[in-house]
Amino acid sequence: MTTPTGNFSHLKVTRGVLKELTSAGHPLELAFEFNPTTITRSRAIEIKFGQGQETTGGRDFTGTKEIPRVAQSAVVKAESFTIKILLDATDRMDSGDSEAQTNGVQPELDILYSMVEPKLQAPDGASTLAALSAKGGSAQPYPSVLLFTWGKQVLPVFMTQVQFEVKAYLPTLLPYRAEATLTLQVIQSRNDYYTPEIKRMFDSAQKAVGSFHG
Repeated sequence: MTTPTGNFSHLKVTRGVLKELTSAGHPLELAFEFNPTTITRSRAIEIKFGQGQETTGGRDFTGTKEIPRVAQSAVVKAESFTIKILLDATDRMDSGDSEAQTNGVQPELDILYSMVEPKLQAPDGASTLAALSAKGGSAQPYPSVLLFTWGKQVLPVFMTQVQFEVKAYLPTLLPYRAEATLTLQVIQSRNDYYTPEIKRMFDSAQKAVGSFHG
């Protein structure tokens, strides 16, 4: 299931994409027809202390050799970020796209909801929503693992929340313009997507530091 691929604007831009990572034959995919104007990213460290170890802001230390001991209290929390995207079928409707004229942006909203619904995957690669599957069996349902592609960045994520506000409706009460707010949590583990991204980030930071001192 994917969104229409036609570019109905005169601007040639790189589109952000959310795509389901699965062996199923038809992965869910949403290419942003209008890229977000803002992306809010959040990365935090939580300081944890054992009994009797707490001081104001962290453990005492006297030099760089003690930093590993001091940093043992720090736990890096998973990165999350929020994006707001506009889903608008107006241009496609005006160009005569019958799918847009009939369904507006309801298919795009359905894709987003399907990305957070637990699923079951059959041995033949078919994916079924857990709510629609027959009861029984040992398979465990799971939400989609998604790839968020933004320029050179490709991040594996879970969509932890999806909200949308409909701005305009068709006469059939199907939405043709809506703003969706998506909250994504990065899967920060050793995997084929996060590991290269961390390397890219660190190399970029090191290069930037070198240029500052050059």
